[in-house]
Amino acid sequence: MKLKQALPELIESDSAIIASFGNARLIKTPEGPCELVGGSQEDRALAGEWISLFMHELVVSTRQTIPYRR
Repeated sequence: MKLKQALPELIESDSAIIASFGNARLIKTPEGPCELVGGSQEDRALAGEWISLFMHELVVSTRQTIPYRR
């Protein structure tokens, strides 16, 4: 699967992936804030630990992605 298909909201908005944790992606939006998108509870917990160690000044907004259904 191509990244464009997996995260269309990322491609369309010119956001940059800072780090990924399993299926969760920490992205920086053009407007400035960072956002944690997708992933399981375990992925998000891992992201929280990483952020607390390496980007402790960061305030992250979260968005749970909805699985694509046909």
